[in-house]
Amino acid sequence: MTRKLTLFDLDHTLIPIDSDYEWNAFTTTLGWHDPVEFNRRNDAFYEQYKAGTLDIFEYVHFATQALCAQGEAKAQAAHAKFMESVVQQAIQPQALTLVQQHQTDGDAVLIVTATNEFVTRPIANAFGVPELIAIELERDPVSGWFTGGIAGTPSFREGKVTRVAQWLTQRGLSWDKVESTFYSDSMNDLPLLEKVTHPVATNPEARLRTIALDRGWRILELF
Repeated sequence: MTRKLTLFDLDHTLIPIDSDYEWNAFTTTLGWHDPVEFNRRNDAFYEQYKAGTLDIFEYVHFATQALCAQGEAKAQAAHAKFMESVVQQAIQPQALTLVQQHQTDGDAVLIVTATNEFVTRPIANAFGVPELIAIELERDPVSGWFTGGIAGTPSFREGKVTRVAQWLTQRGLSWDKVESTFYSDSMNDLPLLEKVTHPVATNPEARLRTIALDRGWRILELF
């Protein structure tokens, strides 16, 4: 039997915010950054992301500098407050219901995001999704804490296809042995949307909406 695989992008797909952007904004309020300079660069990176020109290695190094400097205990405590004050307010019932319906139907459900694992693991847990493909952060072999680098292939643009393929291989599966669905809002996810059996343009940005209409893809307005 063909196994059903359902993949969800996270930011602006399952939640109506960009979790990485909001985490950076939240930690700025904690005094982790110079607000003017950090916000200027953060906004510039976000515009590059939307334009499809982002250098993911440069961005992750920038975005995790303060996280690396604060240390694990302080960072984990801050993230718990971030979940309570920002993320939980953004999780909407219809998104939870959509995920739970696929789980009830017996699908293998994954969140596949270009945001790093530190930011997104607790969010995936809040959705009840244990299988997360996110950008893996490099760890210092001595301290065990993050260095600011990326470990392995970043789950960004074509990298999402690579990482899902790796996940399938580890389980003795392949693309031709699964019936796959992918929900995403972003043009950056076009490579994976084109790879799956059932692409679903979800809360799509304008360019993706145009492609979805041209190709007859399903369009879902979740928010």
